[in-house]
Amino acid sequence: MARIAGVDLPRNKRMEVALTYIFGIGRMTSKKILGEAQIDLNRKSDSLTEAEVAKIREIIDRVHKVEGDLRREISLNIKRLVDLSCYRGTRHRKGLPVHGQRTHSNARTRKGPAVAIAGKKSVKAMK
Repeated sequence: MARIAGVDLPRNKRMEVALTYIFGIGRMTSKKILGEAQIDLNRKSDSLTEAEVAKIREIIDRVHKVEGDLRREISLNIKRLVDLSCYRGTRHRKGLPVHGQRTHSNARTRKGPAVAIAGKKSVKAMK
């Protein structure tokens, strides 16, 4: 099992997909890394040699910010916005959508599960 950037790559998956298990690497970045390392996209992650794993690890360390460093940078960016009390920071603090989405009827993922309002009855129940 190959271990790159502190993540165990899944067994028996194509390398193009296996690299996406690393936080900060998507399909396009995975293709670029494998192209630079001259490794076939369809190779299974089990069949990599130690030299190929080392080559991929070296490319990722040299060019890309992944896993802990990337998570730390993102959290610091959000903390900076919250400390500034700018509009985006206040949206982060309140747990509401940041990028201008409507909240009247959507945004359940960001706002959490719907909470029923006590004392509100339907029209049928009053008759």
